[in-house]
Amino acid sequence: MRKYDGISLVILAAILWGISGGLADILMDRGWSPVTVSFYRGAVGWLCFVIWFLLRFKQNITTSISFYLWSLLAGLGVAGNFTLYFVSIQQASVPVAATLMYTAPVFVLVTSIIFRIERSHWYKWAGIAVVLLGIVLLTGAYDLESLSMSLIGTAAGLGAGLSYALFIFGFKKASSIGNQPAVLTTAFLAFSLVLFLFMDREEAFSVLSSSDTGWFLLLGIIGAGLSFTVYVIGLQKTAPTTASMVAMIEPVTASIFGLLFLGNTLTMIQLTGMALILITITLLSAKKSS
Repeated sequence: MRKYDGISLVILAAILWGISGGLADILMDRGWSPVTVSFYRGAVGWLCFVIWFLLRFKQNITTSISFYLWSLLAGLGVAGNFTLYFVSIQQASVPVAATLMYTAPVFVLVTSIIFRIERSHWYKWAGIAVVLLGIVLLTGAYDLESLSMSLIGTAAGLGAGLSYALFIFGFKKASSIGNQPAVLTTAFLAFSLVLFLFMDREEAFSVLSSSDTGWFLLLGIIGAGLSFTVYVIGLQKTAPTTASMVAMIEPVTASIFGLLFLGNTLTMIQLTGMALILITITLLSAKKSS
């Protein structure tokens, strides 16, 4: 029962992440920049993590320098992930951006093979080739005269995947030293500070007096505070590989949200590309655990 409780929490987190992409699209359609939307998603989430951190203050305190360095890396990863994901949504659509972001395991696999962390096998390279084919079909890159989405959107979506892999790596390293509430609090503090340095601060402050404040709060609570909390709790009760496969519900949820509420459309070729990416990554994750 404990195992299935963990899986349920990971599923809930993935659904919330999928919905957050739709909420971000709504805010960007209202004229807010991807960086501002990303900042408030993380900053509101950070406030939620501070509350969780303070509930067990003594247990969460650590003086390890390595802990803070790995947490900083995780914060940089999530900053890149959120911002590039929203740029990809703005340039393409929620379904396309969410699917491109979930190519992260392929980047991790290629890096692991290059640095001999994992052994090279034919099925791994076949999986990588299929994912690349899926990306070509999903983005319309096969038609050079009329790309179905911009190169900026494609690059941002793939960059979001790379940043996601960076966050996971930093988060795992920091979690092996300190408690997860401390990791999330430190990582999202770093996230907020980094984006605050580069964002349009005049636009950011105008959010507080706008009619969209409620949307920003909802995005931060759903897309960071609540979702990351239930995810890390569920991860404690679930095998990492199982969690990574179950989290594939996020692009599915994002796609459904985009198609039903945002007017996004996908051709049969794009749907085929999306299916190739998600199914192949799931199979690679399953093969790795066997």
